[in-house]
Amino acid sequence: MVRPTRALFASYASTLRLPKSSFPARPSNADKYVKRCTDELYQWQRAHRPAPELLSTQSGKDGRNVDGDFVLHDGPPYANGSLHVGHALNKILKDIVCRFQLSRGKRVHYVPGWDCHGLPIELKALQENSTETGSNIGQNGPTSNETTEAAVVVRNKARKLAMRAIKEQMKGFREWAVMGDWNNAYKTLDKDFEMRQLAIFKEMVERGLIYRQNKPVYWSPSSGTALAEAELEYDENHISPAVFIKFPLLEYSEALKRTFDISDHKVSLLIWTTTPWTLPANQAIAVNRALKYAVIKDPQSPSNGRLIVAESRLEHLQSFFPSNPLEVVGETLCGSDLTNGLSYLNPLRQLSGMPILHADFVSESSGTGLVHLAPGHGMDDYNVCKDLGIAAIAPVDDHGRFTSQGLPSKLSKRIEGFPVQGEGTKAILDFLENSAKFDDADTSLVLASHQFKHKYPIDWRTKKPVIIRATEQWFADVGSIQNMSLEALQSVQFVPDSGKTRLENFVLGRSQWCVSRQRAWGVPIPALYRVDDSGKVVEAIMTGETIDHIIKVFQERGIDAWWTNPKNDPAWIPPNLSGNFIRGRDTMDVWFDSGTSWTLLPKRSADQPLADVYLEGTDQHRGWFQSSLLTHIAHQSIKKGNSVPPMAPFRTLITHGFTLDQDGRKMSKSLGNVISPEQITSGSLLPPLKRKKLKCKAQNVDEKPTYDSMGSDALRLWVANSDYTKDVVIGQPILQSINSSLQKYRVTFKWLLGVLSDFKFTSSDQRPYISREHALTLADRIALHQLAQTSTAVHTAYCAHETFKAVAHLNKFISHSLSAVYFETLKDRLYAGAAADRRSAQVVLYHVLSELLSMLAPVTPLLVEEVWDFMPTQVKEAMEHPARRVWSPFKTGADERERKEMDCKIDTLLALHSEVKGLQEKARAEGSMGSSLESELWLFVPQNLVRNDGFSRHIFGKDVQSELMGLLVVSNVEILGERDSTLGDVTVWAEKTISLLGNGVRLLLGPPKNEKCPRCWRYMAAQKEELCGRCYDVVHEINGS
Repeated sequence: MVRPTRALFASYASTLRLPKSSFPARPSNADKYVKRCTDELYQWQRAHRPAPELLSTQSGKDGRNVDGDFVLHDGPPYANGSLHVGHALNKILKDIVCRFQLSRGKRVHYVPGWDCHGLPIELKALQENSTETGSNIGQNGPTSNETTEAAVVVRNKARKLAMRAIKEQMKGFREWAVMGDWNNAYKTLDKDFEMRQLAIFKEMVERGLIYRQNKPVYWSPSSGTALAEAELEYDENHISPAVFIKFPLLEYSEALKRTFDISDHKVSLLIWTTTPWTLPANQAIAVNRALKYAVIKDPQSPSNGRLIVAESRLEHLQSFFPSNPLEVVGETLCGSDLTNGLSYLNPLRQLSGMPILHADFVSESSGTGLVHLAPGHGMDDYNVCKDLGIAAIAPVDDHGRFTSQGLPSKLSKRIEGFPVQGEGTKAILDFLENSAKFDDADTSLVLASHQFKHKYPIDWRTKKPVIIRATEQWFADVGSIQNMSLEALQSVQFVPDSGKTRLENFVLGRSQWCVSRQRAWGVPIPALYRVDDSGKVVEAIMTGETIDHIIKVFQERGIDAWWTNPKNDPAWIPPNLSGNFIRGRDTMDVWFDSGTSWTLLPKRSADQPLADVYLEGTDQHRGWFQSSLLTHIAHQSIKKGNSVPPMAPFRTLITHGFTLDQDGRKMSKSLGNVISPEQITSGSLLPPLKRKKLKCKAQNVDEKPTYDSMGSDALRLWVANSDYTKDVVIGQPILQSINSSLQKYRVTFKWLLGVLSDFKFTSSDQRPYISREHALTLADRIALHQLAQTSTAVHTAYCAHETFKAVAHLNKFISHSLSAVYFETLKDRLYAGAAADRRSAQVVLYHVLSELLSMLAPVTPLLVEEVWDFMPTQVKEAMEHPARRVWSPFKTGADERERKEMDCKIDTLLALHSEVKGLQEKARAEGSMGSSLESELWLFVPQNLVRNDGFSRHIFGKDVQSELMGLLVVSNVEILGERDSTLGDVTVWAEKTISLLGNGVRLLLGPPKNEKCPRCWRYMAAQKEELCGRCYDVVHEINGS
């Protein structure tokens, strides 16, 4: 085949309408676009939203319908470090939700916040100055002047650290194009916030929900403070020393005497424990009346005497003595036989007459069926002993070391000062193994020991084991509002649905909330302590009246005055109190801080939740979600005559998973797999760009690599593309896909902007599908139909908070429907076609561009703003800004029958398109052809498809042959009858018979019969170096002849 010369092609270049756009291949001037799509947009929408169509006749006090407002309440991150990808996942998800609601015409209320108090910040402040320690700060109740001075120092350091972290984190959040009221961001260290928090606390005191009690709480020796359950994590592989301990019986019941002759035998109760350090606090032993118990002996070790264990646990116990068969002595006993008339010796404390009690929690699933009770170190133990007046003792200090409290000197000398979970445990076991220490023991009281792996609570910040320890603490009685809390959750929408059960279980599992902490950096619990002349605390005083008085002093002097004022300053004591008082030093649990942040939200009608959405990580079911719910329900329960059903502060509760590396592992510095947000925005996790080779110059081997930086939109698209309802994986393969998608977006927009450079919009262009003025081709109608389908699917996904599905629909539409099919069919019309044909295509592309920008606006606002900046002036004048328009799904105007018919057409044409591509690839592989336009297609179609008055005629009719050329990207298409033999003697490169619409259709692919047109490159010219008929007419039209 003779090919025209390059010079001939060039001579017609000026007659082609090629795309013209200066839109760059990489993001540019990000700072300018960030400001526009965040601060300026947020301020604009506060003044111009809700959209007029959302207003109703029943409006609020400000003249706007409350339903026109959308409130997303920000769960405050800790102000104690640099941002990580978990921050990005959280903040960007929130921003996408807010931007979508803005696109619906809502007025968005989003005020970012920071959690500024608490242990994490205090510890970091202390670490920054190693000469300061927290050892003398965490002290229960009243404190010394030295402690007060240390508290002032740490509070100042913690405040500075928090403010520094807030500044750094805010900068990062804003660079990610997170839109919000940053100038009025809330901080839990703000005086106004603290006063609101204290007001809620006062309400709960007046309602009787706050009380002080000496009872077991989770205690962190590494942090020196009590912890709430929400502040615990669990080590699934913790190893504890487990021991079987003998407690000698001193008195025997008649039932036991009938079982065997006890005159020459010592009998002991055998218990098993994984916390031997709690043995000095033993106050009783528990059995279960419903269990059967056996008396056993070890014939090979008669010095062990007789042992009482649950009959069902004998096999388990025997496993520790494989060479010593254990024997049952006499008949079995009922659990009730052991609770009547029996007592035992506590050898550690040298106390006799210790009771044996019944407890329902004693089971035959573990241990020996007997449980040693230390009410000072276990809640179950405490509950059993409390009703019987058995005291809870805990000879352990704030740092987890043994004290001498209530212990005989013989024992305290051996263990005092030792950490309970280390040297202290060894000292106790050594003491028990040395029988010479006890008059009644002639052998070791430790029967056996082993290492036991189990799940154990650890401090969520220090990652070190916690203990349970009885101390005087302030508690919130949340059990009394439990039913109201559960009722409130019934009207909440949960995303995902499993969040409901999870939050309900946490509410059900908590009857009390330890709200006091023994740290300096926080909001003080406003308690006064009456002291006697020696300075000893007599009682704690905290009422609504005393808190009111203290709040007034706070208003005048500030929170720090609680520590800086003299210890006996009378200004803090209400006039109605007489005697000597000092101020407490406990601070509130930080979950109470953030849990009362709903007090900052705008007021709404009583039947509306304060916030439309709370969105946080799944760990917040036990944390912020729960504390917000409980404090809000407590507040509601206090209102007199409140007839409104209990209501959560949130309408919808959304939770996301954690971020993992590409291998599904949790990120940690020790594993070296931590990924920072900056690595994503800079593209440095991806291979560097290849440098162009320089001619006649040596390459600079020291030159720094250049990365394909796609900016903050890369980070945002990764978030939007992730199924956040599960743990989210991030790594190089995923980020390569994200960058590819962004590059595809940019190429698409550059092309659209280029081909619309001369487009002028008219009113008739608004609904081209039904307008008589537009001669839309089949390809145009297909594109508009698919645009409407995609727009609806994306909008629906956003509504359901399924952003990842929205992105998937978008990517499929751009890559397959547009780039791979529609754009390819259009290029000839746009570049070389007649003016009318070009304009009809531009009308469709205008709507494609407009809708793509609307669909992407919540996810990639920087890209959308940049596209808007490069928009041709006449197009920009016709189009409303994509971030400010009210977006509803694009509609073609077609009825349901037409839509179904179009779906069938699309399926048929896509199947045909795929088969033709396959034939072309085969011919190309054999070297028969190059460009797709170097081929011609013959279709042998059954006559019933051609004659059919239905839609098949619009695919295979003679009048659509030219349209099929563009859709299939071939130079010519001939549609022939299945028996037609007019093809003649032509070369066939490839052929195939396929099934379309239930009929066999034969495809033949071969070389075009005509010559290549030097203008459009289609093989449609009658003679070599001549224009095809279409190009001849267009050129003459351009030249005005």
